[in-house]
Amino acid sequence: MALKPIIYKFNISLSDMNRGHYDALNLTVAKHPSENDERMMARLLAYCLNAQEYLDFGAGLSEVDDPAISVTTLDDQLALWIDMGEPAFERLKKATRKAEKVKVYSFNSKSDVWWEQGQSQFSQLNMDVYRFDWSEIQALSSMLERTMAMSVTISGNSAYIATAKGECEVNWETLQEKE
Repeated sequence: MALKPIIYKFNISLSDMNRGHYDALNLTVAKHPSENDERMMARLLAYCLNAQEYLDFGAGLSEVDDPAISVTTLDDQLALWIDMGEPAFERLKKATRKAEKVKVYSFNSKSDVWWEQGQSQFSQLNMDVYRFDWSEIQALSSMLERTMAMSVTISGNSAYIATAKGECEVNWETLQEKE
């Protein structure tokens, strides 16, 4: 019998000072059986950083060829492809052919090695790469609840998150940005 995803509900008050984007998000997020809490929370934070009309969670781990998060336009064009973790070069190369814009959010303890080994190849691709601080993603995931209200304030390269269980700040580093 196959394991089923665990469903989480998030009510997020989002204030993105960088983009002047303010929103109240009500999200239902399915955590894949093979996904850990840290990946799901990094995915949720990436969603907040890119919040816009038509932004949606993809099948992610269930469908190998799908992004974790994407924006599909009304004429069925893939405007934004967001990947999480340390995706392979070939996957990202395909993504840059399919989508107008590609972003990667790396977040775990292997992130440094992944970036060092692939940086020369990744620099050839038209994509943006960011790295969340691993210990801060762990702190964020420690506050996880099945139904959760949270406030996310984004300014510069950091997000301040407040929940009923506590508060934390998650910083990220820009590894590559292409126009």
